[in-house]
Amino acid sequence: MDPSPGLFFVMGLFGSVHCAGMCGPVAGALALSLPADCRCRLRCRAGFLVALNFGRILSYSLAGGFGGLVGSALAQNPPSPFLHEALRTLAALIVMATGLYLTGWVPQLRQIDRVGAPLWRRLEPLGRRLLPVRSRVQAILYGMIWGCLPCGLVYYAVLLTLAADHAIQGAVLMSIFGLGTLPAMLGLGSFVGWVAGLARHRGWRGAAGLLLSATGLISLILGAGFF
Repeated sequence: MDPSPGLFFVMGLFGSVHCAGMCGPVAGALALSLPADCRCRLRCRAGFLVALNFGRILSYSLAGGFGGLVGSALAQNPPSPFLHEALRTLAALIVMATGLYLTGWVPQLRQIDRVGAPLWRRLEPLGRRLLPVRSRVQAILYGMIWGCLPCGLVYYAVLLTLAADHAIQGAVLMSIFGLGTLPAMLGLGSFVGWVAGLARHRGWRGAAGLLLSATGLISLILGAGFF
């Protein structure tokens, strides 16, 4: 299957609420570190929050660019003539795994959360040194470190960029994933409350995850030439 911008956006939109418990403390630490007069002014606080999320999405984009670069390099100089199709098949399998990850029905899929733990142990102290945040540049840097927080959903999305045609496409796709997370991360009122309510409902999460897995399965079958 070819990576779909819409798929990346949906993964980010609903996945952000799924991971809110992990990301909330990071955003909270930044909010508490702002000067008191800034915390009391909506425009000032919003500016720092936008800078924070810009840095986070920038980290996602860099990871997506690397994934697209690796995938396209392998596809253009394949050790096997079937590698390109193998990457497409892998993308479909990753979509299926992401859906099951969201349902929470297959605990083994959550082991991917541990992949980035060693890197996070090195970066997290650097993030603490940026606090208290006093400038937009600091907020962006803090956001970039936040983007490296271990998260299986992000890792599955980055793996999906291996099917991208080039590095720029991979970076754009992960940027779209990041944009999907913005409503929840910026706390856009009643809309995020509606999304959060859906995400907390086990039946809905199961249905959404299964729908995502079904999309991957259909792509896998069509790619295999069964139809």
